[in-house]
Amino acid sequence: MFQFKQFTIKQDRCAMKVGTDGVLLGAWTPLDHHPFSILDIGTGTGLIALMLAQRCAAEQIDALEIDPDAFEQAVENFENSPWNDRLFCFHGSLDDFMEELQEEEYDLIVSNPPFYAEIVSSGSENRDRARQNQSLPFEDLMEAAGILLSETGVLALIIPSKEEERVIDLARENKLYPFKITHVQGTPKSPVKRSLLAFSRENSSLNTDSIVIELERHHYTDAYRRLTEDFYLDKK
Repeated sequence: MFQFKQFTIKQDRCAMKVGTDGVLLGAWTPLDHHPFSILDIGTGTGLIALMLAQRCAAEQIDALEIDPDAFEQAVENFENSPWNDRLFCFHGSLDDFMEELQEEEYDLIVSNPPFYAEIVSSGSENRDRARQNQSLPFEDLMEAAGILLSETGVLALIIPSKEEERVIDLARENKLYPFKITHVQGTPKSPVKRSLLAFSRENSSLNTDSIVIELERHHYTDAYRRLTEDFYLDKK
């Protein structure tokens, strides 16, 4: 169990536990356009959807999860939250979801997608599926966003930085363009490992910056503490 300031995440049935990537995306995602409807693709524990429910007044927050155990856990976490009247989880693949909700549009789509292109085995089939992008290729994710995003909508992702150029190219193919990029370093001396990306349908100017998470082990930077202070119980 992971206790945040305003909600609790149970994760004993989820292959992918609460991690820095999800917290970063949930705290970083731009909300200046005041979304009415939100979709979290591959919600896992439901963390990002819950963070966005805390951060904004969106009336419709849908989440999608293919793994049955993670789906049930997300539903439980949603029901036990203060925003259970705004949160709903669908069980199925992105393809199933697209077929079922062809007319739906979202003002914000978020995803912390699986990112290992190579086949790796951890000994857990569920964990491997959650981490490997065969179950949610970037191509499918971008195509879906191009269809489901409203005219003024935003797509926000966290991905490995080595995939940044390819993902931006895929977005452009679906007429989505980056307007905000934040490069993430674990420590001041470590290489950039993650990219936070925000896209819209407008090909506007691009704002690029960076954030460092820790000065040293468990000693968090002021920037990271400011970004996440509304969620973590404590971060020293």
